[in-house]
Amino acid sequence: MIRIEDLELAAALAQAPSLSAAARALNVTPPALSMRLRKLEAGLGLALAVRTARRLSLTPEGERFAREAAALLAQLRALPESLQRDDSRLTGTLRIAAPFGYGRRHIAPVLARLALRHPDLRVQLDLRETPWPDHHDADAVVHIGAVRDSSWVARRLAANARWLCASPQYLRDHGTPREPRDLLRHRCICIRENDEDVTLWRFRRPGRRAAGQKAFETVRVTPAYVSNDGNVARAWAEQGLGLVVRSQWDAEAAVARGTLARVLPAWQLDAAPVMLLVPSRKGRSARVKALLDCLDEAPR
Repeated sequence: MIRIEDLELAAALAQAPSLSAAARALNVTPPALSMRLRKLEAGLGLALAVRTARRLSLTPEGERFAREAAALLAQLRALPESLQRDDSRLTGTLRIAAPFGYGRRHIAPVLARLALRHPDLRVQLDLRETPWPDHHDADAVVHIGAVRDSSWVARRLAANARWLCASPQYLRDHGTPREPRDLLRHRCICIRENDEDVTLWRFRRPGRRAAGQKAFETVRVTPAYVSNDGNVARAWAEQGLGLVVRSQWDAEAAVARGTLARVLPAWQLDAAPVMLLVPSRKGRSARVKALLDCLDEAPR
């Protein structure tokens, strides 16, 4: 007989790059997880995974079992909610994944208000560098940037323009760029995230232009500094190390207090909208609806 623990094991294996990572997700030791996997495979009479010293991959049978397991777990988690007569009293667990910076500043306060409204609701917030597509077991994922995946339902939370910024001191010492191509002579700070091409900066000049002016310009910068943490990159720029591209939600406070200044304001960079993603197989539960209500009330 297949137990809930077996379903959780299969779902964890589908998301984890190794047996050790799956063990951490389930809060068990790797030897214990390996034993559970061998027992499950023996009971099914199937090989579910191929294990090497560094990596774990599912067999075709394992992939199918993991998909079915994830769907069954989603149904089981939604069952108590579907039986509730009072929709205003939420129970169960709401699992949210979000990027570090935006999650700390905007999502955590929203979840705090949600928890105060629904004291019987358990809330889990997982902050990580790339919450999507790494976190398929979440009820909702906050993602910054475009998404093309029909298995997720996307809702835009904020338009999120991106600004090119530098400290006033840096601009005094090195000069202020007048055109995007001037960046080739400057020290640039790049942020490595979402497997994007972080050194290719695309600019667009909206509105009317004088004769001979370009409407679009793309620059391949050579980064002087690289980090996978946007807060670190912004702090480096505030300390005068170079120019950085940051989301408006992250840079506008520094611009307001004068530690950063916008550069090339007549040019626009590609926007990176803030999206709330919900797996389409889970539908929109009462918990997710309550989250959306709190997000709608939050200041942008």
